[in-house]
Amino acid sequence: MLAMTLRQRAPLVTLIAGLAGLVFAFALWRTASRWTKFFVALIMLVVAFSAVMARLNYFEWMFHPIDGPQFLAQSESKLDAKEMIMGVRLGSDARAYPISQMAYHHVLNDVVAGTPIAVTY
Repeated sequence: MLAMTLRQRAPLVTLIAGLAGLVFAFALWRTASRWTKFFVALIMLVVAFSAVMARLNYFEWMFHPIDGPQFLAQSESKLDAKEMIMGVRLGSDARAYPISQMAYHHVLNDVVAGTPIAVTY
């Protein structure tokens, strides 16, 4: 719960922190020495980077969901007999998802027996 709350509030908190940092940087800039200005600029770059990252869905960079899976009948499949799979059965409809593919994509959106599902590994 805490992680989801922080994730939802992150854009607002980073905006407030960024504006506070900007005000602080302007106040320091006028009276700062050359080295202090360098460190203020460096800190403002970190603040700006943090504000941008709070608004991006960086999980999509790591996990590439498969939106339109394609399936073969068991007789047509070229999977090795020792290949590990994940299976889902809803009613009379069944699917098998090779672990080797799921290990890369991690998320697969599918419809089994008319029910949308998200398969994850």
